[in-house]
Amino acid sequence: MTLEILTPDKKVFEGEVTSVTVPGTLGSFQILRGHAPIISTLEDGLVIIKSAAGEDTFSIKGGVVEVLDNKIIVLAEAVLA
Repeated sequence: MTLEILTPDKKVFEGEVTSVTVPGTLGSFQILRGHAPIISTLEDGLVIIKSAAGEDTFSIKGGVVEVLDNKIIVLAEAVLA
């Protein structure tokens, strides 16, 4: 699967991943290969990325996630340092 994390001013992450956990408005949820198409709002929280290279974590400030055909796009209001 491919993942992009974007903010209004830059691309924060782009790459191949095995799973992504996002902070959904109604609770965190995990996205795996073959996930049904979805668009969901996101709360402030952690985006946890697992890939062949290991695990990365980004702290985001709200946003939206879209999943379609094993491509995940996270549009975050901001990524906190």
